[in-house]
Amino acid sequence: MNSKSAHLRSSAASMPGLAASVLLATAVAASPGGAAAQTANGDNGAPPVLEAAALPVEVRIDLDGRMEEAVWQTATPITDFSQQEPVEGGAPSEQTEIRVVFDEDALYIGAILYGDPANILAYQRQRDASLRTDDRFMWILDTFLDGRTGYFFEINPAGLMGDGILTGSGGGWGGGGGGGGGSGKAWDGIWEARTAQRDDGWSAEIRIPFRTLNFNPDLDSWGINFQRTIRHRNEEILWRGYRRNEGLFRPVHAGRLTGLRNLSQGLGLEARPSAVTTWKNVPGNTDPTTFPSDVSLDVNYSVTSSLRASASINTDFAEVESDERRVNLTRFPQRFRERRDFFLEGSGVFSFAPRSGPTPFFSRRIGLRSGQQIPIQYGTRLTGQAGKYELGFYQIGTAAHSFFSESTLADVSIPRETFTVARMKRSIFEQSTIGAIYTRRAAAPGADGIVEADGHTVGIDAQLNTRHFFGNKRLEMEAFFVWNSNPDPTVDRSLNDLTARGLRLNFPNDIWTAHISYREFGDDYRPSLGFVPRNGFRRVEPRVGWAPRPQSIAWIRQLDFAVQFRNLTNIDTGVLEEREWQFDLFGIDFESGDNIEIEATRVREFLDYGYEVSDGIDILPGDYTTWEWGMRGRTAGHRRVSMFGGISRGGFWDGDRTRMNVRASFRPNPGVSISTNFEHNAVSLPRGDFDADVYEIEGEWNPNQWVSVTNQIRYDNDSNIVGLFARLRWIVRPGNDVFLVYTHNWRNLGLDILSDRDLITLSRGSAIKANYTYRF
Repeated sequence: MNSKSAHLRSSAASMPGLAASVLLATAVAASPGGAAAQTANGDNGAPPVLEAAALPVEVRIDLDGRMEEAVWQTATPITDFSQQEPVEGGAPSEQTEIRVVFDEDALYIGAILYGDPANILAYQRQRDASLRTDDRFMWILDTFLDGRTGYFFEINPAGLMGDGILTGSGGGWGGGGGGGGGSGKAWDGIWEARTAQRDDGWSAEIRIPFRTLNFNPDLDSWGINFQRTIRHRNEEILWRGYRRNEGLFRPVHAGRLTGLRNLSQGLGLEARPSAVTTWKNVPGNTDPTTFPSDVSLDVNYSVTSSLRASASINTDFAEVESDERRVNLTRFPQRFRERRDFFLEGSGVFSFAPRSGPTPFFSRRIGLRSGQQIPIQYGTRLTGQAGKYELGFYQIGTAAHSFFSESTLADVSIPRETFTVARMKRSIFEQSTIGAIYTRRAAAPGADGIVEADGHTVGIDAQLNTRHFFGNKRLEMEAFFVWNSNPDPTVDRSLNDLTARGLRLNFPNDIWTAHISYREFGDDYRPSLGFVPRNGFRRVEPRVGWAPRPQSIAWIRQLDFAVQFRNLTNIDTGVLEEREWQFDLFGIDFESGDNIEIEATRVREFLDYGYEVSDGIDILPGDYTTWEWGMRGRTAGHRRVSMFGGISRGGFWDGDRTRMNVRASFRPNPGVSISTNFEHNAVSLPRGDFDADVYEIEGEWNPNQWVSVTNQIRYDNDSNIVGLFARLRWIVRPGNDVFLVYTHNWRNLGLDILSDRDLITLSRGSAIKANYTYRF
C-alpha cells in the first residue's frame, strides 16, 4: 500500500507597504516561537491534551464503526466542542465524543456523533467527493508539531473517505501540483474508516497506519484537532481553534495528542506495480487501431521517518479525467488543474508565493503538451522534512513523442526531455518560512536537428505570518524574486527583463479583510517550467472588504461588501494597460446556506495589439472603457436539487456582452447524482456577433464507498469537439485499485450541437488498469 509523505508547505524599499512590512516583521519576531506557544482555543495557557491509550498486545479492533470493543472505554473521551458557526464560541446543538488509541502499527480514532438519525445527511460516497452536501467529521494531524503543516482527513455517515495535506503557508491546502491549481484532497493516503448508524446518531472507527505518515520519531506528542458539520443546521463545531480567525486548517491552534511511543513504519519500503492494456482508434491515422499495453512500477522508501524517496518507471495516467471546458475570450492562456497522482502527492512543498502568481514551477509542463500525454520514462522524487527544512526534488525524463493535434489538425513532434526541480523551505518564527527553488529543462535535438538551450530558473520567497497582530488578528506577508535564463543568448536582455519580483500584505480576518500587493514581471520572464500568462507589467492592487454579521436579523448569517482597485502599467514605458475597479455591492449569506451577490466592475484597458476573439472577428488596438453589472447566487448544497449560477451584462471592448452560467445538481438517492453545467456568452461587436457556449453533463453512481462510476459529456462551440469520459473505479482495498476507462471524441461539422448535429469520430479508446501496493 502506498505510503505518502507529509509536506509542509527587487528592492523592497521601492514597493508599497514597507512600513507595514516592518511592522509585520516586528510582530512575527515578537510572536511566541515554535509549537510550544500554541494555546487552547486561542486563550492564554497550555494547549489542551488528548491522551492516546495504548492497545494491549493481545487486543485487536474489528473495524466496523460500532466501537463495541471494551478497549475503547479505557480511552478518555473529549467532548468540549464549541461552535464556529453560526455563533462563535456557542454551545453545540449536538454532543460529540472522540477517543484515540494506538498500537505500534497504527492510530485508531473512535467517534460518536449524536443527533436525530432522521436529520443525518449523507449523499456522497465517492472517495474525496465534496461534502458540502453532507454531515461530516474532519480531523488533522500535525505529526511534526510545528504548528504549520499536517494531514487532513474527513468522513461522512456513509463511510466516504477524503484526505489531503496542509502546507506551511498558514492554513492552506497542498496537492496543487507545484502551483498547478489542483484540489487540496488530491493526496490519497492508505487508511481505513467504517461507520455505523445508531438510534442516537452515528459512529465511526478509523485506522491510520503509521506507514502512511511522515513524522518526527523523537516526539511523543502530535498536534490534533477535530471538526464536525451538522449540515441540516448549517452548523460547524470544533474542539480547538473555533474562532473564525483560526479554524481546523491552521494547526497552530490545534490541541495535543500525547502518550505516543514505540511507533513503527516497518522497513519503510513500498512497491506498487501496475499494468494497463488499452485499445485506441484514431480514424485519421495511417494505422488507425492500436492495442498498446504497458507495466509500470512505483517504489517508495522512507529514508527517515520524515523524509521519503520515490521512483517511478513507465509512469501511466490512463485513469486521469479529461480537463474541464472553459470559454476564453481573453488574449491570455488559461491554467488547468493538475490531476496526475505522481505530481499531486507531496506537491505542497513546491508552492511558491501562491497568492502572487509568479509560478516558476507548473507541473503540467512535464508530460503534457496541447492536452496530450507525453510518455514519462522515469520519475524520481524526494519529499519531506529534515529538521527545520522542508525539501522537495524531482528528476524526470520524458520520451520523444509525436501525435496528431485534434485542436490544430496538425502533427506535433516533441523531442526527448529531462526535467529537474529542487525546492527548499526553512521554518522561522512560529508560522513563517523562507525558501528557494531551482528548475531546469533540457531537450534532446529535435527532428530538425536543432537543440534548444537549457532553461534554468532560480527563485527565493518568504512567507511571514503572525496571529498576534493587534492582539489576536492575523497578518501575512509574501515576498518573492525569480530569475530565468535568457531563452536566446544571442539577444542581450537585462536582469529586469528576465525577473519577476513582488510583495503582498494580507489581513485575512473575520468582519474586516484587506490586502495590498505589488508585483513586476519583466518582458522576458518566461520560466521554462512555469506558467506566466502575462509579463512585461508593473501592477498595484489594494482591496478592502467588510462582512458584518447582523445579530438582529435571524435569517441572515453575514453580509458582504468590498472594493478592489487594480492598476497595471507597461514596465518599460509606464503606459497604462489596465485599470479596474471592482465593487462587491451587496452580498448575503443566509442561515439556510443560500447566498446571493451583486457586483459591478469598471475596466479601462489599453490594447497595443489586436487579436482574434472568434473566427473572423478581431479586437482592434485602442483604448477602451467598459462597465459590467452582475448577479450570482447559490442554493444550499444539502438540498436534493441545488443550483449555482450568475448573469452579467456590460461592455466588451467596443461592443457588449451578456453572459450566463448555471450549474444544477440533482441527488435523487444517496450515491447517485446528476449535474448539468451551461455557460453562454452572447457578444456583439461592430465587426460581428458571436456566441461562445460550453455544455457539460455529469452522472455519478456510487453503490458504496469502494465502487464509483463517473460519466462526463462536454462540448464547446469554439473547438466544436464533443468529449465523453467514462470511468469505473473499484477500490479493492485502500492502495489496490482497478480502473476501467472509455473515452470518445467527436467533432461537430454541423451548425449547432442541439439542432444541426453532424458528428464524426476523431478518436476513441478504452483502458483497463490495475495496481497493487506491497508494504514491507
